[in-house]
Amino acid sequence: MKIGIAYDLRQEYLALGFTEEQTAEFDRPDTIDAIEASIRRLGHETARIGHLRSLVGKLASGERWDLVFNFTEGMHGFAREAQVPALLEAYNIPYTFSDALVLALTLHKGMAKHVMRDQGIPTPDFAVVQSADDIAAIDLPLPLFAKPVAEGTGKGVSATSRITSREALDRTCRELLERFEQPVLVETYLPGREFTVGILGTGHAARSLGTLEVVLKDNAEAHAYSYVNKEKCEDLVQYVLVDDPMAKQAAELALRAHRGLGCRDASRIDLRADAQGKLAVIEVNPVAGMHPLHSDLPILCTAIGMPYDALISEILDSAFARIPKKDR
Repeated sequence: MKIGIAYDLRQEYLALGFTEEQTAEFDRPDTIDAIEASIRRLGHETARIGHLRSLVGKLASGERWDLVFNFTEGMHGFAREAQVPALLEAYNIPYTFSDALVLALTLHKGMAKHVMRDQGIPTPDFAVVQSADDIAAIDLPLPLFAKPVAEGTGKGVSATSRITSREALDRTCRELLERFEQPVLVETYLPGREFTVGILGTGHAARSLGTLEVVLKDNAEAHAYSYVNKEKCEDLVQYVLVDDPMAKQAAELALRAHRGLGCRDASRIDLRADAQGKLAVIEVNPVAGMHPLHSDLPILCTAIGMPYDALISEILDSAFARIPKKDR
């Protein structure tokens, strides 16, 4: 098959004047190199597409692919991760990972939590602050945790995200509203163990790959898997493959979230426990990072002995199943 690769390359956006933080979710050249090399080793032809604007130009010029390996993030709006999938759907071109609806839903953490809560999937109590006028109305017990409602890679998360006073709540929410120009998610702070679970497959065929416990080292930024901790994870974070009862429960909840939200092919689900050891889903990542050494899902695969090519192969096979046999 001819497989196009759609991605946002960090260095291209930095060259346009965007900051390191603004481009934190975008990929490095070696990520694209690794994915392309793996797809080729699996016997397919590849073509690099790049970002949304590049895709628009290529489609307009008549280029087509049997499948697109899509891991774009987008730059603007709550539906930025859904823009490339929506365009591919308009041209009836199949692609990997979740569809436009799921990507738009899960990027807005507040909306995703509403859906999970309706499905009985535990998630921390929360409020969404649309403007500074909403802060005073928050009726949740301290401590709380605040972060931008539609960012990834820990953007906007720091030691100040853990809030222990009404004054800090007001100050942190105002700062995040101004800095990120989007609503702020405020939720109950969970002080217990933190896990990330890798899921492969779609629907009933989806399965948990395993559970990593995220352990912050003594020199890490406290209280959260923050932007700084993620950017410098090799020095600040220890990932421990765990299989105890709480880890198994985390895997079960993650699989429920993956299926309940309609994620496809692969995802990574983050969970945390409260003071009593009760787990809750804190975030769903329907397009997990794919750097073979730096990203959580490939780190998990390495821990369980799954080669990178096997991960890519299973993602592709899950996506291929959506292509009518006559078109394969």
